[in-house]
Amino acid sequence: MEYLISLLLGYGVGSFPTAFLLLKKAKNIDITTVGTGNVGAMNSFDVTNSKFIGIAVLILDLFKGMLPILILKIFSINDFSFLSVALIACIFAHCYNPWLKLNGGRGLASAAGGATLIFPFALGVWVILWVIFYFMKKDFTIANVVATAMTLIVIVTSVPTAIKYAFPKPDSEAILVLFSIGLLLIIISRHTEPLQELFESIKSSKRNY
Repeated sequence: MEYLISLLLGYGVGSFPTAFLLLKKAKNIDITTVGTGNVGAMNSFDVTNSKFIGIAVLILDLFKGMLPILILKIFSINDFSFLSVALIACIFAHCYNPWLKLNGGRGLASAAGGATLIFPFALGVWVILWVIFYFMKKDFTIANVVATAMTLIVIVTSVPTAIKYAFPKPDSEAILVLFSIGLLLIIISRHTEPLQELFESIKSSKRNY
């Protein structure tokens, strides 16, 4: 029963289209039809040129990832398995929003919010790797994808260390690994299109050269 509650709660919270509603209300803009069409903080900033709106969306999406976990904890559901199911469901609904024809954000902010509470190890590793690869390539998409993939590799190859920084502690290493794979694969799946566009752009520039 707790799994079902976690799943429905996470999905319900994650499906709340924060960026879409905020831009519709503040600027009368349908964010799904402008810029990259991504329903997240970066595209919100790009299409409005408003730091306030970009930061507001970022904070709201961070809180979105935290909310289902906080609610479950309030009702004394504090098992890592239940919390991780809620977070994965939240990120999935955020990335593939049922109210926006399965369009959505890329999940990074919401995942960061939830990971802050239950798995800060993953967040810390991701941030370090992102900074490294961003300064190497100067590209957000590449940094996002490579940091996400490398974080999964780090977790899988250092599970005993990673499990020390999971709160609460999962019942087994397998649960932690499955949670990490599920969460990070959802995020990577939302980067395939921009990554493909980036590669096509690189190929085109080489041909022109």
